[in-house]
Amino acid sequence: MKPHLTLGFLFILALTLPLQAGNVEKVIPQTLPAPLTPPAPPTPRINGPSVFGVRPGSPVVYSIPATGDRPMSFAADGLPPSLSLDANKGLITGVLREKGTFFLTLRASNKLGSNERKFQIIAGDRIALTPAMGWSSWNCFAASISQEKILRMAAAMVSSGLSQHGWTYINLDDGWQGSRIGPNHSLAGNNNFPDMPGLVGSIHDLGLKAGIYSTPWETSYAGFPGGSSETVDGQWKKLGHRMGKVSFAESDAKEWALWGIDYLKYDWNPIDLEQTKLMSDALHRSGRDIVFSLSNSASFADAAGYTQLAESWRTTGDIYDVWDNGDQSWHYSVSEIAFSQDRWAPFAGPGHWNDPDMLVVGQVGVGNGGEGWTETHPSRLTADQQYTHFTMWCLLSAPLILGCDLENLDPFTKGLLTNDEVLAIDQDTLGKQAIRVGTNGTVDFYMKLLADGTYALGMFNRGDQPFRVGLAKLAGMGMAGRFEARDLWRQQDITDFNPRKSRFTIPGNGVVLLKLSPKK
Repeated sequence: MKPHLTLGFLFILALTLPLQAGNVEKVIPQTLPAPLTPPAPPTPRINGPSVFGVRPGSPVVYSIPATGDRPMSFAADGLPPSLSLDANKGLITGVLREKGTFFLTLRASNKLGSNERKFQIIAGDRIALTPAMGWSSWNCFAASISQEKILRMAAAMVSSGLSQHGWTYINLDDGWQGSRIGPNHSLAGNNNFPDMPGLVGSIHDLGLKAGIYSTPWETSYAGFPGGSSETVDGQWKKLGHRMGKVSFAESDAKEWALWGIDYLKYDWNPIDLEQTKLMSDALHRSGRDIVFSLSNSASFADAAGYTQLAESWRTTGDIYDVWDNGDQSWHYSVSEIAFSQDRWAPFAGPGHWNDPDMLVVGQVGVGNGGEGWTETHPSRLTADQQYTHFTMWCLLSAPLILGCDLENLDPFTKGLLTNDEVLAIDQDTLGKQAIRVGTNGTVDFYMKLLADGTYALGMFNRGDQPFRVGLAKLAGMGMAGRFEARDLWRQQDITDFNPRKSRFTIPGNGVVLLKLSPKK
């Protein structure tokens, strides 16, 4: 009999979610342990997703992420004639006019060796065939962003090596918006952003992609001009969080496409399908593929509608770097969000992703600052809580959007963000979201089926003390046959693994992440 795993029933957790963040006074920096992730070898290794989606007629822009010593050269077997590859940068560009699936072999080589990887480019109706990976400005700079700060973060994305592991997007959050100008009354950058096309071009020159923020309201959360107005010329007054009589979705989308924007965070509450469709249609007509991300607190009742109109949608309010609420009821904690996502699982898949909000690891801020607020602090999550946070987001097939200071990455955070075997769970082409399949003591088991027929198993200790656990109960729920197991955080095979006998000690608030492969 072929080995199999039964995922079981979905578990729906009803949570009362709080409304705003707490302060961060007297945050004591932790002494973080050495990262579990082994360093990448000096020989080439191609990372990132194994599939890329583009709509026919839209520009193809894909930068091959690869670790290893530089200089490095790239090649691609099977590349369609209308696409080209920069052999030095590893950048694939061009246009595919017709629908189709193109099977490639990507190659990378340096003086120490070479590596190859199978890859698909699918020209069709869907983009974002794997969840987005990148950085957004709010948690680091709030509304005090500027063109210079964004360029620094883009440069740090490359110099830190994160881009070699698939981290791609550099997204402006609220605070860039100026006045409406020109015959189409499109929204221009404010004084801190004097050259939006130049900024986007500089991000692209680094092999990265650029994102932007807007809202269908007249005024954004931070008090900047939004996507609608009471007048056709778009003259703006700070009127509040409401829809104006005139929408500028069409003109804004066209302007962003001219700039070369690749990602839009569209932020209002409650998210409604009418405004979602208005912007979705405008983005599709813009002539450029722009990932459409809805924020925040999407209605579960409208989940099926989001899958047809957007690439991702926030399933919760804003996350903050606290493990649980304690006696405070006014912020969204990591543990609350992490273990409450099962009901959204049916709506995740290639091109449409549930978004449990940003990653709160590294040197982060808190999103209740004003225009002059620039303070950051080390994440208040312990090392084990950060492993749980990152592991769960990957198991959920969630967009991975950082908010930390990329210029000040400590070794632990860098190791957390550059484990390619863990990232591969998030970027798996099947796009299944993990669900809880069992519990043993304080440990919850979350299982995710992968495209190659293997499984990712997260064992999460929701207690504060270490807990030693076996898989016997899970085996009784449907695990059959023989399996090989690999510890993904340590990138080590587990010898003599037996699902009925092997036992693991899970740290308090921590996790063990395994990849289970049926033995042939």
